[in-house]
Amino acid sequence: MGSGKNKLFIYQLLPRLFGNGLAVNKRNGSIEENGCGKFNDITDKLLAEIKEKGYTHTWYIGIVAHASATNYESDGIPEQFPEIVKGRAGSPYAIRDYYDVDPDLAENVGQRMREFEELIERTHAAGLKVIIDNVPNHVARNYQSIAKPEGVADFGPRDDRSMAFSPQNNFYYLPGQALDVGAVASGNKLDYREVPAKATGNDCFTHKPGRNDWYETVKLNYGVDYLNGKSSHFDPIPDTWIKMRDILLFWAAKGVDGFRCDMAEMVPLAFWEWTIPQIKESFPGTIFVAEIYNPAAYRDFITRGGFDYLYDKVGLYDVLREVACRKRPASDISFVLNEVGDIQQKMVNFLENHDEQRVASDFFLGEGKRGKAAMVVTACINSNPVMIYAGQELGERGMDEEGFSGRDGRTTIFDYWSPDTLRRWNNNGKWNHALLTPDEIELRDFYSNLIRLCNKEEALRQGMFYDLMPPNYENEAFDSTSLFAFLRGNNNGLLLIVVNFNDSVATCRINIPLHAYEFFGTTDCLQKQEIVITPLLERDKKQLIFSYKEQVRIELPPNGGMVYRISSR
Repeated sequence: MGSGKNKLFIYQLLPRLFGNGLAVNKRNGSIEENGCGKFNDITDKLLAEIKEKGYTHTWYIGIVAHASATNYESDGIPEQFPEIVKGRAGSPYAIRDYYDVDPDLAENVGQRMREFEELIERTHAAGLKVIIDNVPNHVARNYQSIAKPEGVADFGPRDDRSMAFSPQNNFYYLPGQALDVGAVASGNKLDYREVPAKATGNDCFTHKPGRNDWYETVKLNYGVDYLNGKSSHFDPIPDTWIKMRDILLFWAAKGVDGFRCDMAEMVPLAFWEWTIPQIKESFPGTIFVAEIYNPAAYRDFITRGGFDYLYDKVGLYDVLREVACRKRPASDISFVLNEVGDIQQKMVNFLENHDEQRVASDFFLGEGKRGKAAMVVTACINSNPVMIYAGQELGERGMDEEGFSGRDGRTTIFDYWSPDTLRRWNNNGKWNHALLTPDEIELRDFYSNLIRLCNKEEALRQGMFYDLMPPNYENEAFDSTSLFAFLRGNNNGLLLIVVNFNDSVATCRINIPLHAYEFFGTTDCLQKQEIVITPLLERDKKQLIFSYKEQVRIELPPNGGMVYRISSR
C-alpha cells in the first residue's frame, strides 16, 4: 500500500440485504418469504476481499435493534405495531432498543449480540475497522430496551408527561392529544396507543403526522424548547445527554471503531461538544462522521463539535451529479471545492449511499459505467475519506419496487429484499464472481484499481491539490463544460488527473503553468528537455512525452478519467 497514512475508503453495506441469497423478491414480502442476510453471511473470505480491494472501513447499517413488523415475541422481544413501522423490515433509523442488535440478522436470535461481536472480530482480523450508525435524534415510537445493562434507565418512564417540554424529559409531549396515524397506517389495524402523543422525529409537533413525516419515530429532547424560540436549557446537563453518551460508550466498548451520526445537526452542537471528547478519552482513535446538510454549520461541527468528518452531500455530491447528468458545466466543481477549501480534508465524498439514488438508476445516469468520471473526481480530488455503497461497484440499478420503497432508483432500507448484483456476487455464500457479467466485473475492477491507486500513491493519499481549470478557461483545445483537470502531489511526486463527462471520446490539450511546478516543489523536472506522463489507471495506454512549455495532449474515454504520473526524462 505504500508508506504513510492511508486514505479512508468506507464500504457501506446493509447486512439484511447484503447477505440475502434468496431470489424470491415478493413485493411487501415477509422475512420468511423473501429471506434476510445475516451477520454470519459476512465471512472471513468476503472481508478479505473487501480489504484486498483497498477499503479501510466497513460501515454496517441496520445493526442496532429497530422496529419491524416481524414478530419475535417468542424470543422475549416486545410486540411491534405495523401501523408505526415503515415497510415489513422497518427503518434502520427507528431504533427500538439502543442496547440490542437487530434479531433479523442473527441465525440464533438468543445469541444475536454474540454473533455481532464475532462479526466485529472477523472484520478486525481482516484488517478493517468497523463503523456503525448512532441515531441520536429520534427513536421508534414504542421504544423500550430489554437489553440495557443493569442500572441503566430507559428513555421516557420518568418523564413528566403533563408538560410539553421539560429539560429533564426525554421526549416532547402534546398534552391532551392522542396520536393519530390513521392517515398513514396503509390498511394496518390501529392497535398502537400513544397518549399523550409525542413529537415526531423530524421536528413535527402535531398528533397527526403525515406520510412524509418520520411518523415511525419520536424526537428525543436534548434540552431545547422548540415551541419557545428554541431556547436552550443545558444546565444542569439534560438526562438525554447522559443516556446517549452512555450508549456511545457501550458500543465503543464492543470494539466499534467509529460512528456515523444520523442527522447530527438536529441535535444541539453543545451535546457533541460535551460528548465526543469523553468517548475519545475512553476510546482513543474513535472516529465520528456527521450526516449534516447545512454548510453554515460545517466548521462549528468540526472545531467545536469534535467531528472528524462531515457528509459532503450538498456540496460536491450535488454538483458532481448535475455535472455528470450534463446539467451544469464541469467548471462548477472548482467553485464548490472553494466553498469548503479549508476543511475539504474533513469532508466524506460519495456518489451513493442508502439515502441517494443509484448511479445506474434511470433517475441518475442509467448505467454504472457512466459514473466513472465522477468517481475519479470523488476519489482523487483530495486526501479526505471516500464512501462506496455496496453494489455501486457492480452497477446495481436500484430500480426494483420492493414494497414500502417504490421504484425510485434507491435500494430499499425498509423491505426484505435481495438486490440482483449483490445476490449474484453472493452466489449461495461462495462470494465469487461466477454469476457476474463481464460488464459488472469490468466496473468492479475499475473501482478496485482506483481505490488501490489512491492508497498506493502518496500524491493521492496525502498530496496537495492544484486546480487546472483557471489556466485552461481561455484554452480553445480544452472544453471546460465537460472536462475537469487537476494536479495532486508534493515534492515526492506529481500526478495529473483529467476526466471527461461526455458520452464520446474527448481529445484535448491542457496547459500546466510554471506556477504549478513551483507550487509542488517539482521545478527540477523543468531542467530536463522532456517530461513524461505515465498512465496509472488505464494501464493499456501509452506514455506521453512533452516539454513543460507545451500543452499536454491527451485522449480521454467516454465518461471516464485518466491518472498520469508526471516525471522528467
